[in-house]
Amino acid sequence: MGMSGKLMVGNWKMNGSLAANASLLSDILNGMAGVSCHAAVCLPAPYLAQAQSLLAGSALALGAQDVSAHESGAYTGEVSCDMLRDFAVRFAIVGHSERRQYHGETDTVVANKAQRALAAGITPIVCVGESLAEREAGQTEAVVKRQLAAVIHTNGHCISEIVVAYEPVWAIGTGLTATPEKVQSVHAVLRAQLQAATAHAERVSILYGGSMNAANAASLLDQPDVDGGLIGGASLKAPDFLSMLKAASR
Repeated sequence: MGMSGKLMVGNWKMNGSLAANASLLSDILNGMAGVSCHAAVCLPAPYLAQAQSLLAGSALALGAQDVSAHESGAYTGEVSCDMLRDFAVRFAIVGHSERRQYHGETDTVVANKAQRALAAGITPIVCVGESLAEREAGQTEAVVKRQLAAVIHTNGHCISEIVVAYEPVWAIGTGLTATPEKVQSVHAVLRAQLQAATAHAERVSILYGGSMNAANAASLLDQPDVDGGLIGGASLKAPDFLSMLKAASR
């Protein structure tokens, strides 16, 4: 079990506008009575300033969808951890499958991003997961262990400060979800790998991120090593996101 209570994180991906964000965040904040889990939303970088003011003093934490592996300098288009800290960002997703797939991020780059976030006091949400071809070839365990091993190798004893998100690539945005039992088996592998690396493995929240929605959240969250969710499309609909926050607050 990770941090006391479940952690539910909305990943808006490349969606949003000033008007839509104000409306969505207002609806979420107005519906959070009775929510006791930890909750965060990860927004596109241009909207972090807007969200910082809308979320100030609320129970909803702010996250970024990526961060640079560099501290500062000649990296046009990149956003550093120090910049994120200026906007009260608490979490940063690193190594999302879309970044690995479309932007060629390697395990080493992801590990460096996690290290940069930790050094800045931002909690990295480290994503791991296999493709359909890898799953069908029986490589699920090898792939997720390789991806997490790189982060453990680079971050050593700080590893207890990360959040891990297992996101089977074949189940993202496809409507396909791994069965709760299959999800639990992968989470158990990740937990064992963390236990081998740190005496504080129980501090690490391991989230599930593959088409988690209002209908399947409760059954996934009931698994012993599922400490929360990384939620894509469903986090853009306030009623759906709130129903998942409530499922995680039971």
